[in-house]
Amino acid sequence: MRFLTFLEGGSLAGVFVMIAGMMIIGALFFSIIVTFIVKMVYEREDRKFSRKQFIMTFIICLLICGLISGYICG
Repeated sequence: MRFLTFLEGGSLAGVFVMIAGMMIIGALFFSIIVTFIVKMVYEREDRKFSRKQFIMTFIICLLICGLISGYICG
């Protein structure tokens, strides 16, 4: 008896999970790049970019990515 993979099962759940996963990974990658750019610009003038500021910038960028993807997909 041959076992079916998740995508061969007949439903579109696998395709949906793959698309959602790619969107999440893309948003994480984009947010980390934007956060590092913001950090470099902020520290250029001899100021300290704290860990809390880094996390808040990352979360704000993720929320903006979520709003944009929700607008596009919704």
